Amino acid sequence: MNWDQIESKWKRFTGAATQHWSKLTDDDWQKITGKKERLVAIIQERYGIAKAEAERQADDWSGALKYPQNDTHLASRL
Repeated sequence: MNWDQIESKWKRFTGAATQHWSKLTDDDWQKITGKKERLVAIIQERYGIAKAEAERQADDWSGALKYPQNDTHLASRL
């Protein structure tokens, strides 16, 4: 899924993202607001990893997201 779609429906995706990156706080999620560069920076900080690894994780996560047919629930394959 592309980041424009994620950003436009960010609140729906935070549940899946929270499960994936449990070290991020509610404050972090509010700051991210669906922006990939913010997510990458916070992942990098919280997990102490390189930017390239944080970007890979964000790309893998976003690539695994999908809309169900009725768009009532968003799911993650991760």
